Amino acid sequence: MSEFEESKTEVLDRRPDAGKDQSEIQQVIPAKFSAKTDHVTLKNPEDAKLLQTKGFGSKNLEGEKDPSEYYLYDYEVLYLLYSGKMTLARGKKNIDSDSFAVFAARRDENAWTRFLIFRDLRTRGYVVREGFGFPIDFRVYDRGDYGTKAAKYIVFGLVEGKSIPIRELKKNIDDMSRMGKEAVVAVVERRGEVIYYKVGKWYPIKPL
Repeated sequence: MSEFEESKTEVLDRRPDAGKDQSEIQQVIPAKFSAKTDHVTLKNPEDAKLLQTKGFGSKNLEGEKDPSEYYLYDYEVLYLLYSGKMTLARGKKNIDSDSFAVFAARRDENAWTRFLIFRDLRTRGYVVREGFGFPIDFRVYDRGDYGTKAAKYIVFGLVEGKSIPIRELKKNIDDMSRMGKEAVVAVVERRGEVIYYKVGKWYPIKPL
């Protein structure tokens, strides 16, 4: 078994002014859904530069290497749509957040869970980037560190009520520790609330 420390305040605290963090977007960004790449891209290069400095998007998403495009992950798109910081169009048709959520869930069963964790971390003032390939994971930068220091945390997502083999969980946590990161497990409750647990030491159960 593992020793978990519930750490809403110690590890990932919620400051009263988190919503005013400088990492947040202060304008509405127009974006488009590209049928060619099957991803959301930005219309304006200046918007791409802005989002890049804020820790959103990538120039190389899932093998796409068109230097003229700047891609956004689905959970980033959902966050920006739900927070009113982005408008999204496909051709002449506008796409709202609910419609995009349905689309995202069709191609990734974990899309909504990723969004809930991403949204919660961003509203706490953290910059959140794509992880290292675990089932649901993010690299999380401490406030003010993005662009100057490496990510401090690896946040690994779990859904309440959904089982995961203990060996798989242990392997993922051990891998995070070997990277020199602080491992944090984010448990998404049925009501959508996210609770964080800092992973301490792993104590195997010895047979009596």
